[in-house]
Amino acid sequence: MKSKEGDSRLYNKNFLQAVNNSVDGIIYCATTQTNITKQLILGTIVMILSLFYNFTTAEFLCLTFAVFFVIFAEMINTAIETIVDLLVDTYHPKAKIAKDVGAGAVVLTAINAIIVAYFLFFRKTEISQVADSLLNQIVSSPIHLSFVAIIITLIAILAMKGAFKKRELSDGVKQETFLPSGQSALAFALLTAIWINSKNFIVFTLSLILSLIVFVNRLNDKKTFAEVLFGAFMGVLVVILVYGLTIFKM
Repeated sequence: MKSKEGDSRLYNKNFLQAVNNSVDGIIYCATTQTNITKQLILGTIVMILSLFYNFTTAEFLCLTFAVFFVIFAEMINTAIETIVDLLVDTYHPKAKIAKDVGAGAVVLTAINAIIVAYFLFFRKTEISQVADSLLNQIVSSPIHLSFVAIIITLIAILAMKGAFKKRELSDGVKQETFLPSGQSALAFALLTAIWINSKNFIVFTLSLILSLIVFVNRLNDKKTFAEVLFGAFMGVLVVILVYGLTIFKM
């Protein structure tokens, strides 16, 4: 009969633990799966390129969905391969089918992404024409810019956590490592985007209070002050850099 301690490992104690375990899964894929690493890089490039186009809300949502759908399918494929390798240590036709179907799902999502990219990017006006009015288009759609800044922040968080995770794995010994707080980074990235767009003191104050609640909560969740502060600083910096390359040049 299994011990209570062993059973507890199969379940999340609370919502925050469930979120942290989910993030660990994403970091594992981003740092160990070459295809997902490439897809994250391509996703970042696509988000930056989207700033050159005056996409409608529906068009931007389609683009974002296509990018995340490919990464989602690749993660499911990774999970399938891991389970098959865990259960089957020799060649089996059904194991091959499971892996092939998972890979086929990734191919379909990639084809979908290519079709979406074609209609959104290549059917639009010429790149040279778009570049001439780049800053005007970006300034006219600050919400689009905010979403791009937040997405880049999320990818930066994964890259940062992945880099430190790799150091821990390469040592071969479980040890304490410096892991910036992703929740703190996201909270303060949102705070910065809200402040830049609203310029409203009341809205900024309420957003600041929520961000500080996240900050304190991460400290209570066995995060060091340096890790939480570094995450907050990173979130603010990424958003300011994205806006600084566009709006502040006007």
